[in-house]
Amino acid sequence: LALCTLAVELGVSAVPDLGPLLAQLVAPLVAAGMVYAAAATDRGGGASLRYAIAVFAAPAGAIAAIVAANLVTFAGEALAAWWIADVNLLAPGDGADFSKAAIVGMVAMSVLASLPVAFVPFHVLLERAPAGAAFRASWDAFALNTLPLLAYAAAALVLVAFGAATMGLGLLLALPLLATAGYSAWKDVFGVRDTPA
Repeated sequence: LALCTLAVELGVSAVPDLGPLLAQLVAPLVAAGMVYAAAATDRGGGASLRYAIAVFAAPAGAIAAIVAANLVTFAGEALAAWWIADVNLLAPGDGADFSKAAIVGMVAMSVLASLPVAFVPFHVLLERAPAGAAFRASWDAFALNTLPLLAYAAAALVLVAFGAATMGLGLLLALPLLATAGYSAWKDVFGVRDTPA
């Protein structure tokens, strides 16, 4: 599933002009398949490639919520890219060359921006919560659990940095680990015992 996510992200990003924006709309939906995979594994099943497209059958509100949550995260990353490296991520151009410091800054901002919306995919996909309720619950969970979520963010930063340092290959390991950790955090924070089928 991580490979599918990366392939979609890179493939769609390569589309001239609109590719970077389209990637932010499509790739998070493929990545959300890891939410289904984590839940299936928790129920004693296994991950399946069919989860990579399962989200596209979710209700429109769930799809919109996942895309909106991703755009919040992308906004943090894009702001960091503009601020640190003077690069527009929606039109990076061939000359975009990011220093290691810029990459770390972008990833850090992206991870921090994701924290208030981190639980949105779990709510809309597994609990079938309405989008507004999912965003409120995720924000409230962030506000009440800021320190543990910052520790999660630090671990996520290390995992993503490892992924970047290995030319992206480490992301094949990091993405499922982050999805599983997010799933476990969602269950813990919201007191979920049995995952909805």
